[in-house]
Amino acid sequence: MNSVQVKDRSFKPFLTAEQIQTRVNEIGAQISKDLEGKEPLFLAILNGSFMFAADLMRAITIPSEISFVRVSSYCGMESVGKLTEVLGLKEDIKGRTVVIVEDIIDSGFTMQGLIKTLLEKEPADLRICSLLVKPGNLKVELDVPYCAFEIPNDFILGYGLDYDGFGRNLPAIYVVE
Repeated sequence: MNSVQVKDRSFKPFLTAEQIQTRVNEIGAQISKDLEGKEPLFLAILNGSFMFAADLMRAITIPSEISFVRVSSYCGMESVGKLTEVLGLKEDIKGRTVVIVEDIIDSGFTMQGLIKTLLEKEPADLRICSLLVKPGNLKVELDVPYCAFEIPNDFILGYGLDYDGFGRNLPAIYVVE
């Protein structure tokens, strides 16, 4: 893996595609075991989680559904720390097991706001699955039972994560130099 240039920034390799796929498969197996017999609804957060969600669903071995919603809390390279809106939830989640699929949890404010909104719809169980978590930057307490990688508080891109819309197509994850 070589460094990449995206817009005005240079990024160096952080996680290989193979490392990512190994962890996604492990998490898929764990979720399949933990939620056996539940037929969960996976709720993938767009745009960043689309690659992770696709690979995760291929690793899930139990009957399940997936849907996509859009929330926002980023502008450029900074989290604005506030959930702006949730768009696209059309499924009735009352009494369902729901797994939120997120690309990255930074401050945790966006996830906290999403959980609050979803709990109002009375799911039977609500769990978080995140590709990446920045524990050193969390500002709220969150239970993330399915976390692929804990990372430092650096700006990253690739594998669905972007820098102002660019870099999502990279199969690996890179960190800003």
